[in-house]
Amino acid sequence: MIPYSLLDLAPVTEGGSPAQSFANSLELARHAEALGYRRFWLAEHHNMPGIASAATAVLIGHIAAGTSTIRVGAGGVMLPNAAPLQVAEQFGTLESLFPGRIDLGLGRAPGTDQATVRALRRYHASADAFPQDVVELLGYFEPARPGQAVQAVPGAGLKVPVWILGSSLFGAQLAAHLGLPYAFASHFAPAALDEAVALYRRDFRPSNYLQAPRAMLALNVVGAADSAEARRRFTTLQQSFVRLRRGESGLVPPPIDDIEAFWTPAEKAGVEAALACSVVGDAAEVAEGIADFVARHRPDELILTGNLYDQAARLESFAMAARACAALP
Repeated sequence: MIPYSLLDLAPVTEGGSPAQSFANSLELARHAEALGYRRFWLAEHHNMPGIASAATAVLIGHIAAGTSTIRVGAGGVMLPNAAPLQVAEQFGTLESLFPGRIDLGLGRAPGTDQATVRALRRYHASADAFPQDVVELLGYFEPARPGQAVQAVPGAGLKVPVWILGSSLFGAQLAAHLGLPYAFASHFAPAALDEAVALYRRDFRPSNYLQAPRAMLALNVVGAADSAEARRRFTTLQQSFVRLRRGESGLVPPPIDDIEAFWTPAEKAGVEAALACSVVGDAAEVAEGIADFVARHRPDELILTGNLYDQAARLESFAMAARACAALP
């Protein structure tokens, strides 16, 4: 069976609040743990009213404290926004509190707009130093050497699995060069999926971290009792993507009955391309869609996501997806 994991964006819905979002995320994580999901990851975004996971390490601690066995991590931390030492200290603290359960995924995008990058006291140009920052961060998790001037306390000597996240060939090349696991953001940027995974597997160098390549691929899944309702629920995600392209980031909207009246033909084409890796439908369609995705792309692990408006719908959808994943050969 292919391991299956869950990516949560801690959605803040219209009429909701971050406090409710955090309660929903914890409920979802407990639900995922009971359903056999391997990991529960949260993503760093800033200045986005509909996503409450900006303080990613803090929220990971909340989720890990409220669960028992599921791995909890970042999918990911946007490394240009922070000093590698700070990230090592944060995740060293988490690993010390929840040993053997913490993951650290690293991305090089800022996860926000340029004004917010400046407010974070970092600069997007620091993304050019991403490979060096990753190497520096990995070094802080190594056992401290005698006389070492700067140490991560806690962090030094702890085994925190580090993943490289990506949606292009850059991340694939870096993960392969460093011998690290690789997670591809096919849930919103699938264009380079096949090429990036092929490059990663071809060029992978075994390391002290990993002996063979491990690629985790992301997939949107929206399931419901009938396919019409699933397609209706999916309009929440479609609307959110359209609004981002219009520069109208806001709270997560409720589903609508007629998505065709909402977007222009150009917007529809762009969103459908971005969300091409999506499975939407009833239980049979979800099972078939996941199986087809696995057969085509051969992931070593799946990470499923579905940024829906209604919490009960999210719980139902991820339960349906878990049953489909558990039935895979």
